[in-house]
Amino acid sequence: MKIFLNGYMGAGKSLVGHKLSAELNYNFVDLDEQIELIEQTNIQSIFNKRGELYFRRLENKVLRDIMEKDEDMVISLGGGTPCYGDNLEWIKKSSGSKTVYLKATVKTLTDRLFLEKVHRPVISHLQTKPELEEFLRKHLFERAYYYNQSDIIVDVDNRDPEQIVKSITEKL
Repeated sequence: MKIFLNGYMGAGKSLVGHKLSAELNYNFVDLDEQIELIEQTNIQSIFNKRGELYFRRLENKVLRDIMEKDEDMVISLGGGTPCYGDNLEWIKKSSGSKTVYLKATVKTLTDRLFLEKVHRPVISHLQTKPELEEFLRKHLFERAYYYNQSDIIVDVDNRDPEQIVKSITEKL
């Protein structure tokens, strides 16, 4: 089985992914980390030097390469991965796959992301919390269509990673 964790940046996909994979004794793959290994630079640098279109094409290729591996895995997707091209359709058609949406409110995401926005290329230009909150509200509205197609939806607000993992495993 391949379990795909999706949701907006800051929802906890990587942290929960590590813990979930340990709980299930599955391999863990962070899609963004794989891209950084291949490109030998960070995501922000890829966005700045090559642009979002280049990044999305690379993301699609790396995702497909991971999917071809015949092993159980927990895969942490980038926040935009299910929203671009045919990524979500391809994941959902894949035999033995489950998608999990780690759902966080705009307030939770704003609180989590404001202090680290400098490291997040999509939001690094935003200067104030109200600007960030407005941006997140709009982005979440646009992405909700994709996120809500997940097989499992787990609210992450005010929950620690262990509680989230327990909720996911109970629903698998």
